[in-house]
Amino acid sequence: MLEKSDIKKIEEITTEFFEKIDSGISAEVEQTDDNNVEINVKMGNPQVLIGENGQTLKGVERLLRLALRNNVEKRLYIVLDINDYKRKKREYLEQKAREAADEVSLTGVEKRMPALSAAERRVVHMELQNREDVRTESEGKDPERQVVIKPND
Repeated sequence: MLEKSDIKKIEEITTEFFEKIDSGISAEVEQTDDNNVEINVKMGNPQVLIGENGQTLKGVERLLRLALRNNVEKRLYIVLDINDYKRKKREYLEQKAREAADEVSLTGVEKRMPALSAAERRVVHMELQNREDVRTESEGKDPERQVVIKPND
């Protein structure tokens, strides 16, 4: 479990990290459970740090994780989100998964989602795991791996 002093240190390092990029960036640090920390960043031009399909965001998250691991004694897992990009992407994937599952349930014909990252495929699987009318499977090889939604016979 992270102490208040650890959270304070994470906030200081995160603020300093983003101030070096742009002074107009604000960051909010929230401990979600034991050693998990969500860092929500707000900025005027988020695309600069998000990049195409979130690729730059992944790199920024790795750099921030390294900076924090070198300065915080305890093991921690961070999730960085910029202007709610990841939250909105997750909600979009959940909606598309439900729509595809409804279509599969009505037509009885399997449906393939576009190629997704492992994290995105997990969102789809988790969203549909409790449905009794469909099942999901991942097929193919990365980076073209897809979720296939099939009727549950």
